[in-house]
Parts: sequence; structure tokens; C-alpha cells
Amino acid sequence: MVKLGVSVYPDKSNLEDNKKYLKLASEYGFSRVFLNFLTVENEEILERFKEIVKFARELKMEIMADVAPKVFKDLNIDYKDLKIFSDIGLTGIRLDMGFSGNEESIMSFNPYGLKIELNISSGTKYLDNVMSYLPNKDNIIGCHNFYPHRYTGISRTHFMKTTEEFKKYGLRAAAFVSSNEASFGPWNVNEGLPTMEEHRELPIEVQVKDLINTGLIDDIIISNCFASEEELKTLASLNKDILELNVEIDENLPEVERNILLNELHFNRGDVSEYMIRSTGSRVKYKGYEFKLLNSRDMKTGDIVIESNLYAHYAGEVHLVLKPMKNSNRSSVVGKVVDEEIFLLDYIKPWQKFKLKLK
Repeated sequence: MVKLGVSVYPDKSNLEDNKKYLKLASEYGFSRVFLNFLTVENEEILERFKEIVKFARELKMEIMADVAPKVFKDLNIDYKDLKIFSDIGLTGIRLDMGFSGNEESIMSFNPYGLKIELNISSGTKYLDNVMSYLPNKDNIIGCHNFYPHRYTGISRTHFMKTTEEFKKYGLRAAAFVSSNEASFGPWNVNEGLPTMEEHRELPIEVQVKDLINTGLIDDIIISNCFASEEELKTLASLNKDILELNVEIDENLPEVERNILLNELHFNRGDVSEYMIRSTGSRVKYKGYEFKLLNSRDMKTGDIVIESNLYAHYAGEVHLVLKPMKNSNRSSVVGKVVDEEIFLLDYIKPWQKFKLKLK
């Protein structure tokens, strides 16, 4: 099951607001917290972080803190002794910038069980180097970066390549999504805070659906503050086991056709077409039912089609349109995938199961 998380920045907001946010997130099932220790430069700031960690621990949440060699230097910490992080109450530390490889391996054998989280987004042979030093794999996990500056987020191609390298070793992987209601992050630039650039303007629910659908991400963290309660509620209720596409359907659609779309489990046939996703179970289950021709306009990308009886044994088959097609006056266009989710159709794999949900 995918874990959901939030981020808090104690140096950017007051203690009560942070506690209120964490409590609300916890009530909606969020179980992970990201902290940016890169801004911890003295004991006064460290004390603010300690209080937040203590409160999050009381809520049974995991807390990962972003650190770098500079943090070790500023706080006079030896990488061979991570006791200070354990005493603070952290679950682990995320190395925004790493060491040489052997240091990370040594850290993974810390006696406190602290997780050592590596930066997935760098795209170098860093992971292979760390793994060549034979770390304790049980304590090695990975997390992508987030990107506050518009157009600096990583591409999908890079995201998939780098994450697959982590999953090759059987490691947990995390990534960030951006709230559209939040107003700040760790830095002064706030143009959204996603991992993938193409997520920057999307509703947070769609960002999360996309990450889950890759099959590569175990933990998804909201990177900016403060996500709205409605956003937290939406993500809490999201089906994390199967892709559910939000759709709009014709108001006057007959009951059987409506039931096929909204209550049946769909799948993409293995012999895939470049023009459509074909879900064929309904043509078997409802064989003998008269599928009348309802709307025979030409088809656009994202349209939902149910084949009419005029298409003989194809009658009742459901199509999600990938490319525009001429209608032969035998296909019923009965609805559409909502605009912001149409791109997800390109990433539905052969034999993948999915559901349609009325927006």
C-alpha cells in the first residue's frame, strides 16, 4: 500500500500551525513527514525542529529529515555516529547530497535503525556506488527531489529511468507532489513544488494517480504548505490499488450502459491498439442486450465509446479513445475522460485493470 506524507518547515511557519496541520493530516491517514534540515544552522532552529518531531512521533508518524554534508559540519556530527538524529526522534535522514558511497554504507549499519534515504533524482551511478560497498539494504531507501522553479522539474523519461534503477535493488522509493492551495515551501521561489515538471499545474489527485500508476513509487509526499483539508481528504479517499479515471457521461445514458461504465471492472486487452483501449468483458456479460446507437459523432481523444448492435459481436465493448477516429455510424460516444486525466490513458498497460468514476 502506498504511504502518503506531508512536509512542514518549522523555520517558515509557527509551531501551532504546524501542529494543527500534522494532526489534520494524521486524521486523514497520512503517516509520513518530511523536514528540511538543510536550514538548521544553530541550536535555536534545531530546538524548533525537535518539538515538531516529538509531536509527529506522538501521532505515530514517520519523520525523514533532509540533510547534506554541510549539516554534519554545522552541527559537528560524525557520519559514523548518528545518535543525535536518533535522539531527536527521526525515522531516518535523507541525503540531499551524498558522500562517497562507503560513508552511506557505514551509516546504514547504525545501531538505531535509522533509515538512510538516497537522492533518486541525481541520475548518476551514485546508487550503484553505494551498493558496491554492501550496505544494510534494510536501511537504504530512496526519494526524489522537488523543484520550486517552474520548468526545472525532471522529465518523465528521467523519472522513470532513475526510479527503475532504485527498484532494481528492491528499495522503497518516494516522490513529491505539489498542493495547489499551498503558499510556501523551503525556499523563496514558490511556483509549485513537484518532482515531475509535467505535474506542476495538475490537480493534486491527478499527480498522485499518475505516480501510483507508474508502479514504482511507494511513498508520496506533499511538498509545500499547507495543503487544504479538501486536498487531504481527496487523497485519503483515493483508490490506491487500481487506477480510477474520473469521467463525464451523457445524462440520458440508459441504465445498463451506465452500469457497464461505472460499476464494471475494466481492463486493457493485451493485443493493444494504438487507437483505443479496449475493455471487452461487457460484450460477453451483456450478450443479447440491445445496444442501441446513441451518439455517432466522430471520436476525439479521451472519448468513451460503447459499440452498438450494428457492430455485431462487438456490441457492448467499451473503448477509451487514444487517437481521433471517424465514426462508421455504428459506435456510440457516451462520455469522456475529464480533460486533466486524458494523458493517463497513454500509460495504461496491456492487461491493466482500471475503473471509471463519475466526476
